[in-house]
Amino acid sequence: MTASSAVLPIARPLWRDRTLVLAGIVLSAFNLRTAVTSLTPLLDSLGQTLGFGSTMTGVLGMVPTAAFAVFGVATPGIAHRLGLERTALLAMVLATVGLFARAFVGDTWMLLLTSAVALSGMGMGNVVLPPLVKRYFADRVGTVSTFYITVLQLGTILPALLAVPLAQSVGWRASLGGWSLVAAAAALPWIAVLWMERFGHSRQAQALAHAHDCAVKVGDEAPELAEPACPGRVSRSPVAWGLALMFGMTSLITYSMFTWLPKLLVEAGGSPALGGSMVALFSTLGLISALVLPAVAVRVSNPYPIVIACAVAYVAAFAGLLLAPMAAPLLWVALLGLGPSTFPLSLTLINLRTRSQVGSAKLSGFMQGVGYSLSCLGPLLFGLLHEATHGWAWPFAFLLVCLAVLLIGGWLACQPRMLEDTW
Repeated sequence: MTASSAVLPIARPLWRDRTLVLAGIVLSAFNLRTAVTSLTPLLDSLGQTLGFGSTMTGVLGMVPTAAFAVFGVATPGIAHRLGLERTALLAMVLATVGLFARAFVGDTWMLLLTSAVALSGMGMGNVVLPPLVKRYFADRVGTVSTFYITVLQLGTILPALLAVPLAQSVGWRASLGGWSLVAAAAALPWIAVLWMERFGHSRQAQALAHAHDCAVKVGDEAPELAEPACPGRVSRSPVAWGLALMFGMTSLITYSMFTWLPKLLVEAGGSPALGGSMVALFSTLGLISALVLPAVAVRVSNPYPIVIACAVAYVAAFAGLLLAPMAAPLLWVALLGLGPSTFPLSLTLINLRTRSQVGSAKLSGFMQGVGYSLSCLGPLLFGLLHEATHGWAWPFAFLLVCLAVLLIGGWLACQPRMLEDTW
């Protein structure tokens, strides 16, 4: 069966029998970046308070992608043993514990440890949400993907905007620890779902009780989608490697710009306030792609033209930032913000390029494990090239090489074929 001939579930009302699951997915999505963006605006002041310098700042900046990489690899195995819903609950519990404990740290190493605990939960959440969408919303992949990716972007932006004002009004401990309440709220729907599974209430619970690793019923009207009896190796699939490369290079470029865009603009004559506002603009533009891309991706058989358009936006932004950064910074950063549209496209393709929840879980873990591993070194190498050459030409040349890899990965990922047919 080809991608184009796959049997599609019959669409049914979004909320029917799956309200709690949708609430769990959306609330969990909001919490997937709060540990990162609630901390980074406070690193300078925390360095003075806790006594760490630029080296530890760099380490703290690498922890998120490292944690996401490790749990990208580990989460499919955890989900196989615990089930998707219990894994989602565990993810939010770890996020809650880590965020809450971080408010009480007294030294740098405890800050690092508690951040790692919170990020481990968020790394698990990164991987488990796409197969949960596959299990419960196979009839509305585009709609639910748009919803949760948009909320993920909001969960990236709001902590960054509120971190400094909250720290100034209630102190840095409350500013960091307050996000644990949001993570705790995200755990509640999963507790309710598991309670219904245990006690057999509602059609949703009955469907969940019959779901297992080899078959899943995705709706009363929809056909049952059988899992492969003997799942293959994801690492043998060009679909998996294409998504991993596209996702990894997108993350590498994004985190490099998060880290170095303010310094680039300041060296070009801009103010620190300009650098901060441009990073906020860069982040906010991700909402546009989150709202548009999943709905577009489900309607086309091969979305590779979207990848090409993103690459063109990247190249124009790189050229502007390198050659005339202060001539039109709003334009360059706007173009730069459109480039990472390949991020929501990658997340949506996890479910569009698999026909089973086993395949979705394995592909999600492989894509994010390999992808975040590749992206870890991006900000570091970009900075080392800048320090070695005292300019920005070689750092941007490095990003152009990464962009070429992204285009190769996108071509492999966007072909209309299924993971299960290629592994």
